[in-house]
Amino acid sequence: MNDTKTEQLKGITAGVNTDSGEDFFYSMEELKNLAEACGIEVKGELTQNLPRVHPALYMGTGKVEELKNLVEHMEADVVIFDSELSPSQIRNLEKDLDCEVIDRTMLILDIFGRRAKTKEAQLQVEMARLQYMLPRLVGTYVALGRQGGGSGFKNRGAGETKLELDRRKIESKIAYLRKELAKISEQRTVQRRQRQKNNVPVAALVGYTNAGKSTVMNAMLQTYGGGGSEVLEKDMLFATLDTSVRSIELPDKKEFLLADTVGFVNKLPHHLVKAFRSTLEEAAEADVLVHVVDVSSPEFETMMDVTEKTLADIGAKELPVIYAYNKADLAGVEYPQAAGDSVYLSAKERIGIDQLTGVLKRHLFSDYVRCTLLIPFDEGELVSYFNEHAAVLETKYEEDGTKLTVECRRNDYEKYKSFVVK
Repeated sequence: MNDTKTEQLKGITAGVNTDSGEDFFYSMEELKNLAEACGIEVKGELTQNLPRVHPALYMGTGKVEELKNLVEHMEADVVIFDSELSPSQIRNLEKDLDCEVIDRTMLILDIFGRRAKTKEAQLQVEMARLQYMLPRLVGTYVALGRQGGGSGFKNRGAGETKLELDRRKIESKIAYLRKELAKISEQRTVQRRQRQKNNVPVAALVGYTNAGKSTVMNAMLQTYGGGGSEVLEKDMLFATLDTSVRSIELPDKKEFLLADTVGFVNKLPHHLVKAFRSTLEEAAEADVLVHVVDVSSPEFETMMDVTEKTLADIGAKELPVIYAYNKADLAGVEYPQAAGDSVYLSAKERIGIDQLTGVLKRHLFSDYVRCTLLIPFDEGELVSYFNEHAAVLETKYEEDGTKLTVECRRNDYEKYKSFVVK
C-alpha cells in the first residue's frame, strides 16, 4: 500500500450493522484509526443496517451504488470494509466500485507488517498474510483457466496451471515459515524452563492496543531498575509486536520478570492470533496477568471484553488477573488508589506504580516465609546468600553465630530449615 508523504491515499470506510449494538459505532471509529495508522486519509463513511450481510456484495445493491457515488465524489483510492470479506465479495465490489477494496483483516496485517521489527515478528506477520491470501487466490486467474479444454496436463489452461503453481508456492512458504517459527518457539520454551528452574515468578502485561502496557513496563524499570533496557513506548496502535521480558528487582530483594505482550484489538484476525501464539504463550505461562486498561477511553469496557476473549483463545483464562486502570489522569478519576486486585494509576506520570507493585507482590510472593535463623560463624557464605536473595529484616551477632530475621522463599526455608530457631 502506498505510504509516501507526497501522495497520501484517500479512503472511505464502510460497514454493515447486523446487531444494532453500540459496539458497531466504536468498531467503525476504530476502523478509521486503523486506516490512519496505515497512512490512509479517511474522507467518508457509509454504513447500513441489515439483518445479515449480502452474500455477494456484503452491502445491499442500492447501498453499493451509493458507495460508488461517494467514491467518485471524494476521489477515493480505496474502500475499507469493517469485516473480513470473502474472495468473491472483494472481486464483486472491486468490479462495481471500480477501485481497490480491502477489509479490516488486510488493514491490520498491513500495520503489523510495518511495525514488525524482529525476525520473529516478521515471520509471524508473513505467515498470517500468506494464510489469509491462500483462499483468496481462487478466481484470480479464472478467465485464463477456462481457455484449456479436455483432460490431461497438456490441455489445461495457462491460468489454472499458474493458479496451482502460486498455491503450491504459498503452501511451501507457509511450511517453511512454520518450521522457522517452531525453532524460535523452542528457544523461547527453553528460556521459560530455565526461568522456572530459577524459581523467578513471571507477571505478563496484557490488554488492548495502546492501553499503555509498554509505559507501565518502563515506569517499573525506572522505579526499581532491573535487567534490560526500556521498551519502545509510543502513542500508536500496535507499537509493540514482540514480547519483551525484563527483570524487576524490588528494594526488599524480591525479584520477578515482567513480560510486555502484543496488544489486542476488536476482530483481531484469527490468522494473527494463531501466528502470534508462541509470543502470546508468555502470557499463558505467567503466574499472574496485569490487564492494563485505558480507563480514559469511553469504550474501555468493550476493550476489556475483547482482551478477555482473546486470553480465553490462548488458554490464559484461568490465571489470576490484576486490573491496572491506566491513564487515570485523563479520565478524571481519583488516583493512585488500590482496592483488591484493581489499581488506578497514571503510568506516564509514574504515579500509582508503588500501589501496583504492592498488589503484584501479594500474588507473586505469597509463598515467602518469615523466619529467624541462627547461622554459625563458619557458615558465613549463608549469611551472604540470605543478604543477596532474601529481605533481611534484622541482623544480630550472638556467641554461637549470626542471627538473621528474614523473609525468604519457601524453598530456601525448607533447604535451610536446620538453622531456623524459634
